Amino acid sequence: MLESGEIISYREMCDAERASLQRGMNYKHLGQESVLLMSVRSGAPYHDRVEDDGRVLVYEGHDVKRTQTRDPKTVDQPLSEPSGKLTQNGQFWEAARKFQSGKSDADIVRVYEKIKTGIWVFNGVFRLVDAWQEDSGGRNVFKFRLELDSSDRPRELRSSALEHQRVIPSAVKVEVWKRDGGRCVKCGSGDNLHFDHVIPFSQGGTSLLAKNIQLLCARHNFEKRDKVE
Repeated sequence: MLESGEIISYREMCDAERASLQRGMNYKHLGQESVLLMSVRSGAPYHDRVEDDGRVLVYEGHDVKRTQTRDPKTVDQPLSEPSGKLTQNGQFWEAARKFQSGKSDADIVRVYEKIKTGIWVFNGVFRLVDAWQEDSGGRNVFKFRLELDSSDRPRELRSSALEHQRVIPSAVKVEVWKRDGGRCVKCGSGDNLHFDHVIPFSQGGTSLLAKNIQLLCARHNFEKRDKVE
């Protein structure tokens, strides 16, 4: 299983999810947990964001299909298809509404973030806890709130040391990736990389500053764990 902060290629992401991921919103992927692909890079098509020191993601819903309108950015994001079938927006919306009304537990969502072409990072496992609509340039868009999952879930379905993990802001990830040259700072390996906190959360470290984040390969990340060197 992937760990929070693990850096992977698009192909490795698809292999982990056992499917070729062609869209950003994947409700109940393969009939199991949901999957979201996000990006907060400059020029990203949607306005996703990270809040609360990396414990919360706010994910924007997706636009109407280009086959239905000339400019999707000028019309409200759809809750359902013309046929009446719920869109991905609609399915995530209903799940969040059911949780808010106490009719079901929060849906579990795995989140991946694009940091550059072909390079992704596993942001971790989250709970879908809320959804709303807001105005964006004269049209309605969906927003979904996801909080880091710290529940007592089976080990194979959760990120290790989750209590000490937070989502690192994209700008910090990109800065660290460039600074470290896309390689482990200990051995120079370019494989099985992770974003690692120099000073762990459990000891007061932060995700907000690049100086506290480094690239480590899987071996050196495992050896370090919560030690401060």
